[in-house]
Amino acid sequence: MLNKKEIISKIEEALNNEKEVKKVLVIPPDFTRFFSNSGLITNIIYHYFEDKGVEVVILPALGTHVPMTEEQVKEMYLDIPFDKFKVHNWRSDVVKIGEVPASFVKEVTDDLWDQSIDVEVNKLFTDPSFDLIISVGQVVPHEVIGMANHSKNIFVGIGGSQMINQSHIVGAVYGMERMMGRDFTPVRKIFDYAMEHYLKNINLLFMLTVCTAPDSVIQTHGLFIGKGRKCLEDAVKLAQEKNIDFVDTGIKKCVVYLDPKEFKSTWLGNKAIYRTRMAIADGGELVVLAPGVEKFGEDQENDRLIRKYGYCGRLKTLELLKENQDLRDNMGVAAHLIHGSSDGRFSVTYAVDKISEKEIDSVHFKSASYSEISKIYDPKKLKYGYNKLENGEKIFFIPNPALGLWINREKFKD
Repeated sequence: MLNKKEIISKIEEALNNEKEVKKVLVIPPDFTRFFSNSGLITNIIYHYFEDKGVEVVILPALGTHVPMTEEQVKEMYLDIPFDKFKVHNWRSDVVKIGEVPASFVKEVTDDLWDQSIDVEVNKLFTDPSFDLIISVGQVVPHEVIGMANHSKNIFVGIGGSQMINQSHIVGAVYGMERMMGRDFTPVRKIFDYAMEHYLKNINLLFMLTVCTAPDSVIQTHGLFIGKGRKCLEDAVKLAQEKNIDFVDTGIKKCVVYLDPKEFKSTWLGNKAIYRTRMAIADGGELVVLAPGVEKFGEDQENDRLIRKYGYCGRLKTLELLKENQDLRDNMGVAAHLIHGSSDGRFSVTYAVDKISEKEIDSVHFKSASYSEISKIYDPKKLKYGYNKLENGEKIFFIPNPALGLWINREKFKD
């Protein structure tokens, strides 16, 4: 595990190799990846260049998420001035720099998807005045791409609607359980293609962490820095060791807590479903403790579509996608609806206070009062893993679903 001094040393060693830098663009994750330790790393980068008189611009990789507040920026990025941060708008701030051909998409998806995909990035990314671009983030299991970060930080984090929508639906159609925790998935191959063909003239440096956060204390197990793919592959190997937890048999009742500072929508909160679905037994229960959830989508249009169609299962969603233009125009939402459904294999109960239980029921989840259910499943008293309650009930508790992937070892062998 790396301490702060070791992290600083690794970063400075890499940056010392960059000569004649006058202007730097840093692309870190947003507050939803607080436990990636990217806040500290970005702070170190900022002060390294600021002390040398180099101009630093920071563009958080929001993807479809809401912009960070000044309070969040201060908590995550410490003393970096708020005016150094720019806001990415995935619908309007992008330019097309290329295209992944339909023939390639068809090949890597085993003929499941055959549409070309526009490669779009934030306009700042193509600004020639930047001598160096640094992409910072955590490699961790992910439902769309298999293992998050690296080029995903560019093509989704500061990408446009075409790439975001298409990549997400490709992942959903191909099947997240075939991809989560793995490298060289169809979506990763699409990003690799785009990087190889359209980013080769960009001075792009990756800084990738592998982290865990027991008791909400960040532990950085590795920091991998490089300009090619090797840094990703090295990080993936370590993340597979640190961020995948096997259980010996299917979990009958899983309780997941969503920190209200991090999870305010089911769009984000459904990590509780994505990351546990491979561990939950058929007929099992998932209880999501969601005190901060107050909406479904991260923006108004996504929220409207989730309310309209709900988490109705993979086959039904694909049927709705064929029949409804508004879903076809927002395929990332269709993918999200697929990811967020258990397809009837286990039940999902959202325990909320800031959104009505009626609204939760309307999108095909079960609902409960957080104030009431947290008296039974108190996140402050539960420990990670199996807990036996006073009433004799046995549950598996996960305090933060964003930091791992849980798999039933019996099912994985099959």
